[in-house]
Amino acid sequence: MQAAADKALRDGLIAYDHSHGGWRGAVARIDPKSDWAPHLAAVPVPAVARDVGWQMAVVLRTEPDGAAIGLADGATGRIPFSDMRWARPWRPNGNFGPTPRSAADVVKPGDVVMVEPLRVPSPKVPAGNAKLPSAFSLCQVPEVSGGLVAMDPHTGRVLAVSGGFSFAISQFDRATQAKRQPGSSIKPFVYLTALDHGFTPSTLVEDGPISLPQGPGLPMWSPTNYARLNHEARFRGPTPLRVALEQSLNAVTARVASMIGLEAIADTVERFGIMDHMPREYSMALGAGETTLLRHTAAYAMLVNGGKRITPTFIDRIQDRNGATIFRADRRRCEGCSAVDWQEQPMPDVPDTREQVADPGSAFQIVTMLQGVVERGTGTVVKAVGKPIAGKTGTTNNWRDAWFVGFTPDLAAGVYIGYDDPDSLGDDETGGHVAGTGISRLYDRRVEGCAGNCLPHAPGNAALSRQRRHRLTDRRG
Repeated sequence: MQAAADKALRDGLIAYDHSHGGWRGAVARIDPKSDWAPHLAAVPVPAVARDVGWQMAVVLRTEPDGAAIGLADGATGRIPFSDMRWARPWRPNGNFGPTPRSAADVVKPGDVVMVEPLRVPSPKVPAGNAKLPSAFSLCQVPEVSGGLVAMDPHTGRVLAVSGGFSFAISQFDRATQAKRQPGSSIKPFVYLTALDHGFTPSTLVEDGPISLPQGPGLPMWSPTNYARLNHEARFRGPTPLRVALEQSLNAVTARVASMIGLEAIADTVERFGIMDHMPREYSMALGAGETTLLRHTAAYAMLVNGGKRITPTFIDRIQDRNGATIFRADRRRCEGCSAVDWQEQPMPDVPDTREQVADPGSAFQIVTMLQGVVERGTGTVVKAVGKPIAGKTGTTNNWRDAWFVGFTPDLAAGVYIGYDDPDSLGDDETGGHVAGTGISRLYDRRVEGCAGNCLPHAPGNAALSRQRRHRLTDRRG
């Protein structure tokens, strides 16, 4: 799982860098006409190359369909031009040069670059043909970073943590240490609070312009729905809560927050451990606060497990040199678990002592609403995995951070992508597009298929009875 998480995050960061970062040039230069192998071997290998498994190579010559390269062990290979089309030259003024038309527009003979073997053989290099040089991919370290967390939603056991592209270039763990704005990925907890206050997924709330006070001497806060660059935000009028969450409508969320109150929302956010203290500001309902990826993913895990509290754990048990257990993450008492052999005694009954932090019916309804986000809302990119996944996207102002946090029945995972010094990821680079593709890579590799809908069913008739008990016939903001 850890290897899959590292690869999913790295592939996502590399994909973003290829589309936005441009080619920042060679690592070094040597003379390719002389005995290049010892000169290449003398070039210091960046620590990141060793960490992620890249190799150093020298460009020997450029060709119409690629570049011939030499490796430190004297072997040769080639970089197909099809794998270099992304490499627009980066210029010091922050702009990019034209799209390359040949390998010569990207590299020159004597350039020392980082490469890795192509996972998919080039059409020019048929697999298994030893007479033709091996194909390699041109590599560079992305400037953008991020984090990924995967955990068991029932026990809190952390299965994988990836805190950046490589530990060799930064020891800062962005999954557990970085506090970032979660953006719209906070909205499920606003709607969970609404469900606990009598709303249902079908309750209609006005999606229209709204202005809310920010405090004495401050202007009114008037959030609008997301709209693509140079497009005008539009409103839908009376909208069911389910649709509002699926489409991540800011105006509806702000109106719901004004109806149920910030104290109630803060209580939910703090009870789920997303923040220790949520400022009582309406912008918090749209994710203006700060949290870590680990805490946010754990909160989502508590939705899919039926509203039971879990604590993320990295260590299951510690024993001393004599085999005695001195620490155990699972602190439940088990009367019959210490038996050495079986003497026809019944199976031990381990009690579930987890605290109930959310009504099971409300948690179930939020799970079904989050399924809609993936099936027909802002997270449809994850739908391509073809497995039962629920989750929510998040995008902060000016596209500075992109989030996706979600779950299957037995795996909760979250990812965010953003610059360490917060900067825009680019116009219209949303969580569904940037972060959703990263989470898809993880789920595609690690989630087993199942027939039908494997996500939790309603706890008895709790959801149905709750709707009947709190049905609102005309609750419009």
